[in-house]
Amino acid sequence: MTVPTAPLRILPAGDRSLLVAPDRHADLVAFIDLLRRALPAGVHDVLPAAQTVLVTMSDTADGRAVEEQLRQLFRRVQGAGTVEAEPEAVRVIPVRYDGPDLESVAAQLGISVAELIAAHARAVWRCSFIGFAPGFGYLETTGSGLTVPRRTESRTAVPAGSVALADGYSAVYPRRSPGGWQLIGTTDLRMWDLDRAEPSLLRPGARVRFTEEGMQ
Repeated sequence: MTVPTAPLRILPAGDRSLLVAPDRHADLVAFIDLLRRALPAGVHDVLPAAQTVLVTMSDTADGRAVEEQLRQLFRRVQGAGTVEAEPEAVRVIPVRYDGPDLESVAAQLGISVAELIAAHARAVWRCSFIGFAPGFGYLETTGSGLTVPRRTESRTAVPAGSVALADGYSAVYPRRSPGGWQLIGTTDLRMWDLDRAEPSLLRPGARVRFTEEGMQ
């Protein structure tokens, strides 16, 4: 007999945190968007990841009460797959599609370079979470058809501003670092700058559109 998977697991993570793990990725995306607009009482911070979101509570919060609020919020999005996006501007990132993996990525997808560029620039991407390095936003979208694997061999140094694809995500490298993503372009925007009030250009939930330089 097959035991059905619970639609939502909430696990303790230390004394003051809860790890929230929806069974469906679409529910996770919608749940994180709703959390940003309706933060439960007693919650100090939320940290999204690929399959979970870590909820940190204040010192005086009642953990059981916070867990119940989280479950109530989840019931609002369960199965819906989306919630209405916040009325915020879409971040535009101009790109020179000159990456060293551009042609090989197009070949892997069975499309032309022009079709690859058009698909990448046509999609509205959502920052799912920040990871790997400060300012490195994991961007996802639906229906783009741009899922490719990471390179079989990582590069020892990927230049800052490199626009990349891997495992269904797109991203921009915020600084020079090793990396195994497929590089399709370059942007001059600084994704991480300590001189800004908010150093990271992206935050979880932010919407992004790439535009080919000279085509805005």
